[in-house]
Amino acid sequence: MAIVLATSPVAAGTCQFLMPIGGDGSTTVTKRVERPKLSPLSMALGRTNWNTDFAVTKPYRSYKLFFTAQSTEQARYPIKAYLKFTDGSHLQVVNESMKPPIGQGAMFGPFSPPAGQAVSQVNFKVGASQEPGSSGFSYRISVQGCD
Repeated sequence: MAIVLATSPVAAGTCQFLMPIGGDGSTTVTKRVERPKLSPLSMALGRTNWNTDFAVTKPYRSYKLFFTAQSTEQARYPIKAYLKFTDGSHLQVVNESMKPPIGQGAMFGPFSPPAGQAVSQVNFKVGASQEPGSSGFSYRISVQGCD
């Protein structure tokens, strides 16, 4: 008599791309880092295009964030990302400065929200007045919510 042990595969969660708020219907956002207007103290003034919010329309167990450089020259990209919660609070999940070759980038995460917190948006911020060399360089970003 032979005994056969069967193992069931671990159920991989399914992931869905989230829609950017105010987007054009595509789940991937392509942007160019805008040069900020600087005050005499080298502080950014006015609005920049550094922030992109992705809408969370249902609860997910985790979130994955994707960044890809698109410029033909290399630049250092300051990247921050936050999970924003329905109570108005947020959690920073990424704080990096990357210099990837064109067409390459990174996946950040998966990040799970703290127990008891409901995510309403995922915020991607690319660019900062501390890295003016990134101005003019382009990139693609997207976010997935995973069950």
